[in-house]
Amino acid sequence: MSFQVTSRFCIRFAFAFTLGLACSSFAAAQTEDSANGEGDPIKLFDRGQDAHAKGDYKLALEFYEEAIKLRPEFPEAELQRGQALVSLNRREDAEVAFRRAIELRPAWVLPYAKLGFLLARVMNRPGEAEPVLRKALNLEPKNFEALFELANLRGGAGDLKEAIELWKRATAAEGATASTWDALGATQYQNGELQAAISSFNRALTMNPANDGARERRSQAYLALGDNQRALEDIRALRLPAQPTAQDTHFILEVAQLYVRAGRKDEALKLLDTVDSSVKASPEVVAFRFQIEPTTGNAAEAAAALEKLVAQNPRDAALLAQLGALYRTTNPQRALDYYRRAADLEPRNTDYATGYAAALIQARRFAEAAVILRHILSVTPDSYVVHANLATALYEQKRFAESLLEYEWVAKAKPEIAATYFFIATAHDYLGEYVEALAAYEKFLAVANAQDNQLEIEKVNLRLPALRNQIKRGEGAKNARQ
Repeated sequence: MSFQVTSRFCIRFAFAFTLGLACSSFAAAQTEDSANGEGDPIKLFDRGQDAHAKGDYKLALEFYEEAIKLRPEFPEAELQRGQALVSLNRREDAEVAFRRAIELRPAWVLPYAKLGFLLARVMNRPGEAEPVLRKALNLEPKNFEALFELANLRGGAGDLKEAIELWKRATAAEGATASTWDALGATQYQNGELQAAISSFNRALTMNPANDGARERRSQAYLALGDNQRALEDIRALRLPAQPTAQDTHFILEVAQLYVRAGRKDEALKLLDTVDSSVKASPEVVAFRFQIEPTTGNAAEAAAALEKLVAQNPRDAALLAQLGALYRTTNPQRALDYYRRAADLEPRNTDYATGYAAALIQARRFAEAAVILRHILSVTPDSYVVHANLATALYEQKRFAESLLEYEWVAKAKPEIAATYFFIATAHDYLGEYVEALAAYEKFLAVANAQDNQLEIEKVNLRLPALRNQIKRGEGAKNARQ
């Protein structure tokens, strides 16, 4: 699973109407009044707002339009009319109303902000929305709604630098919420600013500890930094449905994937065991369970189920990547295609790029994999998975000195993994650095166990007598890397 802001991360923002507009100047100017207010545009406007507040948008619209008939140049009524029309899903008419409010009062920020939201979020016309939102910010640089919408647009367009700057301004504006900090953190994560993202998620969770989205995204940032313990704390704190149903499948699967990334396959499987039969039987869960526990199912059935889902959702990057993972060891060429398609849809998602590189390694295209992995490390320098894959790609190319740098990083990050010391030892051995090789072989034997490392243990025991003799004779190259 990954974390993807621009395509999978959706910020929900209420299109609230503005109440309590200052109308005293209009009231003072009124000379015509009647008991029921039918001849008074201000009283009609007020009655419209009352209906609006009660959710009776149709009645509110009638009052606003009556007020505008009596006073054609009434920007407040045009603004409220526009918002009532949005609520009634009459978006084209709402656009006309907002533009009329702007025409009547060009220096008023609210109709620009509301029109920008309508164009961007409701009518899907981002190119037209952006200049409107920028105009709103020219009029009022701290306008929260305009900052929110423009940040969302720029992030969606891939301009993460400006999006982050706008989100930062939004978090400082009046009206900023936990969701605002969450959005800033998500964009920072996308841009590879992992520590900054965690700080933003911390702020979001301080403001709203029940924000499971921010907690899930923070766990992904911790995983990218290799801090599995803190990631697990967040994953375990996520509030799962008491009785998950088919509607909860996506979320359940995301949490299970997080457990696997944190090295807790047992907890992922336990979670999947708790869901009802409709969830267990879903194609994505069948395929995922097969990936982490192949003995539980049939590979062909799992692949066919996932292929069907991908055919129905060809632009779902997460599904494509899941299918890539399923094929990575059995059919690397197909895995490459699926990972490539996922990465094309979300080019800044390093998990998909890492999966693609891992498939390249499986296909024995080590040089290509190394180039991609080095690029990923420039964005996420503390990713354990990337360092481990790069170590393998370099080792397989017999670039032992370079691979040692990566294996040593991996050993420092997870010193309990015995196989790492075996590769460190053999790399030193190939380089003729026999003293270093001996030390690494001995470290391997101290950490290894017969159940998981029997073949390597036998190889080491066969190599050690000759290696010790070579060292006694003074053979081998001096470690030039020191």
